[in-house]
Amino acid sequence: MVGAARLLGLRPFCGAVLLGWALCLAVPSALASDTGTHEGVASCGGSTCHGRLAPSGRVVRQNELITWQDESSAAGAHSRAWAVLTQARGEAIAARLGMGAAEHAQTCLGCHSDDVPAAGRGSRFQLSDGVGCEACHGGAGGWLASHYAVGATHASNLAHGMKPLDDAKARASVCLDCHFGASKPGYALTHRIMAAGHPRISFELDLFGALQSHYDFDADYMQRKQVPGGVKLWAVGQAMALERVLGGFAERQDGMFPDFYFYDCQSCHRALSDTRAPQITAVANPDRHIQPGTPVFDDENMIMLEAAVDVAAPALADRFRNDSQSFHAALARDRSSAVQAASALGATSRALADAFSAHAFSRAETFTILDRLLAGAGTQRYTDYAGGAQAVMAIDTLLNALVTAGHVPRGAEAALRPDIDALYRDVRDPNAYRSQEFRDTLARVASAIRRLR
Repeated sequence: MVGAARLLGLRPFCGAVLLGWALCLAVPSALASDTGTHEGVASCGGSTCHGRLAPSGRVVRQNELITWQDESSAAGAHSRAWAVLTQARGEAIAARLGMGAAEHAQTCLGCHSDDVPAAGRGSRFQLSDGVGCEACHGGAGGWLASHYAVGATHASNLAHGMKPLDDAKARASVCLDCHFGASKPGYALTHRIMAAGHPRISFELDLFGALQSHYDFDADYMQRKQVPGGVKLWAVGQAMALERVLGGFAERQDGMFPDFYFYDCQSCHRALSDTRAPQITAVANPDRHIQPGTPVFDDENMIMLEAAVDVAAPALADRFRNDSQSFHAALARDRSSAVQAASALGATSRALADAFSAHAFSRAETFTILDRLLAGAGTQRYTDYAGGAQAVMAIDTLLNALVTAGHVPRGAEAALRPDIDALYRDVRDPNAYRSQEFRDTLARVASAIRRLR
């Protein structure tokens, strides 16, 4: 994981970081059900709370705020969220969209700040804090006092309104509000925003959480809470991301056209040629069953779920495959058919999230999922950049989960890092993605990972 972050050359942008191959770490925000007053980052920053300069706390490090504010790493991404709206790129995007100053535009503030209504802001609240503590953990008005009280427990904090981010589904729901968009004002990522210059959104819940972590999953943490990471979080995140995307697709249209935000960028943004023998760069995908020229729905999460459904939710496997293929076919007919098919596939995705959340993934199952991502017929679906990039993040996440669980020695993972880095290089630039070259690299990595079993 650290090797991947170093390889990607993290640099500030978009209220987070723009990773080396243009993965924008958008920022999560408060859930609509969050009713507690948001007191502001300053309410968490005392030296007896989370504002120490060194990690010297007995139960938690207590320097979490310093890590959150780190200007040089992905861990400080959320604290930079609002500030980037005032910079040249953010202002240029807002100008192209005719929305005035980006730092005051609700279209931007939902994900670049903790944009709660004025009535829900405490005396120390500031929008300029960016994505502060309460954007993820929930308004502290109800739980701040219980949080630092003698004898406080995680259960008592939750009872007073803190978000249960140690639960995979709750965590995914919070993060996906911005990483994939939501129907609330200020959270709708659109093709128009992308066309105006916003970085590409590509997200994997566990990997991005690890890159931005400002706390430790130590023995004490594991005693008090669940550990929100690993294979379960990856699988739940994939299922809930697909449900979120399908819901947005059904809700939104851009004039007479669908909102192309939900489609694969490179399926339309390809080089044009008037020569007699043009080079056709599009590659047929065996599971889409669509004609050339049909805009391609971004099915990266469907591809990932295909690798996991037989392993962890076999009772839903046939239903998921049928609904996925029906959705692709409906896109070529008419909008009403597509919306109906999206609703069916969304319901299946929701059922998958429930099944994955209740499942304990074993060592053997994790290796099976890895093998399906790396080899076999499934790799023929990596025809587009989005699917390839999602596969690389999945492989990195699952391999690190095996290491964390003690199923693979750290030395063996370190020996594999050059191979994983080679996969990251293959997806560094969306415009330079070559599906066959990517599959060739996958085959080499597959052989190395199989030796670990």
